[in-house]
Amino acid sequence: MSARAGETFAVARALADVRELLAGPVPETGPVTAGGEPDTGEWTTTTGPGFRVVPLWEGDSLTGVYESEWNEAVDASEAHLADLAAELDREWGPHHVVPLHVPMLRHQRGIPVEPLFEALFSEDLYGDLAVWGPVAGTGRWVALSVGHSDGDAPLVLAALVSLRPVTAPDTDDW
Repeated sequence: MSARAGETFAVARALADVRELLAGPVPETGPVTAGGEPDTGEWTTTTGPGFRVVPLWEGDSLTGVYESEWNEAVDASEAHLADLAAELDREWGPHHVVPLHVPMLRHQRGIPVEPLFEALFSEDLYGDLAVWGPVAGTGRWVALSVGHSDGDAPLVLAALVSLRPVTAPDTDDW
């Protein structure tokens, strides 16, 4: 669970959070570290060498939700991502998509992946990335993703900022 559990999605708030993330501190080096609320342990941020990831929204639990209701929940989370991406496209220009299937398959097979991908997977963010960058005036890259660990877990929309380009790994080297 993230610290965003129970909040209603609002594009304006998510935009403000992404702008704050873009302008905020990002470690140049160091280990990958996930942080949480002191009292609840709910996920608030993950930092690593050259990146920071934060939750923007968390949906309801999907326990006992099946078929059309489950599909509606997935569609709603993807619509939140699309709405936020459309706003960022207007601000920063069109995004491009970085598919995560190659690093995910590597991760599942025990093959090391970049710390950024490891951090995303540790928070169950397996959805492809909508990426902008470098964002003018910052030299930083920003991405959005939606994911969840299984059919019962809430869907989570997250944003990341990176000091380095966010790209898919080469498929020729595995």
